[in-house]
Amino acid sequence: MEPITVVKVGGNELDAPEFLEGLCTMLAAFAGPLVLIHGGGKEITGALERYDQPSRFIEGLRVTPPESMAVMEMVVCGSVNKRIVAKLITAGQPALGLSGVDLGLVRCAPHRPKGADLGRVGEVTRVDTVALRTLIAQGWLPVIAPVALGEEDGLAYNINADHMALGVAAGLTRAGDAPSEVVFVSNVPGVMLDGQVIARLTATEIEQGIASGAISGGMIPKVRSALAALKSGASGARITNLEGFAEGGTRITM
Repeated sequence: MEPITVVKVGGNELDAPEFLEGLCTMLAAFAGPLVLIHGGGKEITGALERYDQPSRFIEGLRVTPPESMAVMEMVVCGSVNKRIVAKLITAGQPALGLSGVDLGLVRCAPHRPKGADLGRVGEVTRVDTVALRTLIAQGWLPVIAPVALGEEDGLAYNINADHMALGVAAGLTRAGDAPSEVVFVSNVPGVMLDGQVIARLTATEIEQGIASGAISGGMIPKVRSALAALKSGASGARITNLEGFAEGGTRITM
């Protein structure tokens, strides 16, 4: 089967109209099959504030009680997802907006890192790759909001968008599909060390960079998600910006 490129883009980047415009133009021109996973970022935080709900994070993951989950779904599956789809269609790329709940596309279990109760936060357990392949075969680009369906309770769960991307790539691999590259696209050109983009980083170099503080903040979950994607069988993992989408950025290796 033809490899599928899994592209992940964060909500903070999507707040910038010029970034979204460039992303959609780039994806519409891409030759191979794609799946796009997106986050919600500041738009979720802003909506929660309007409903007087605090934003709290544990290990970079948004704590999501049931009342916050309703707001999160409204934003990420609604306004953010449809804004991306509209721009893609305008750019000439037929796109279909989904979440992991639609078709039971992505299933999950509650995520409890080190026993912490994050509320309605999940980790991916299963991906319906047959459904994904069917959508792509129609010439459509699936645009997936990071919400999944609970395996046991049938409830919607918030999934970290980086984790959603690696979960989809891992699901494709486990299903016997051709291993697929995961590309994490943001407004930074790659992993920066001493002011320079590093073209290639190994797992050992990543852990050394995190320990020394050279790799910090939001880059930590990106590099760790890239490593997890490789361990799950992805053929490659890169962190880049729009300009480096074709071949640039930082390639993560084991």
